[in-house]
Amino acid sequence: MSGKKLKNEAQLLKEAIRAGVEYGEKRGVVEFEATDSHNDKIEYIYKLLVHDKVIVPLARGDTSQPNMRHKLALWMARQLPADHPLLK
Repeated sequence: MSGKKLKNEAQLLKEAIRAGVEYGEKRGVVEFEATDSHNDKIEYIYKLLVHDKVIVPLARGDTSQPNMRHKLALWMARQLPADHPLLK
């Protein structure tokens, strides 16, 4: 996946992880632990959002950690209002 880097991508990813954890826990399908790694959370959230058809999956050969991070950051950017500080 060759997407251009988003402005504030790291902060968008952080917010996507927070929202994704909340989403998964509200659905009752996962309970994250403080010891779970960022990479594990990213992969689980990505797969959950794809499973629920919230996001379109990456191409088969493109499911790498950096691409999943980018995809989650894009998802978060689309959830935020246009005037949100992370989108400026």
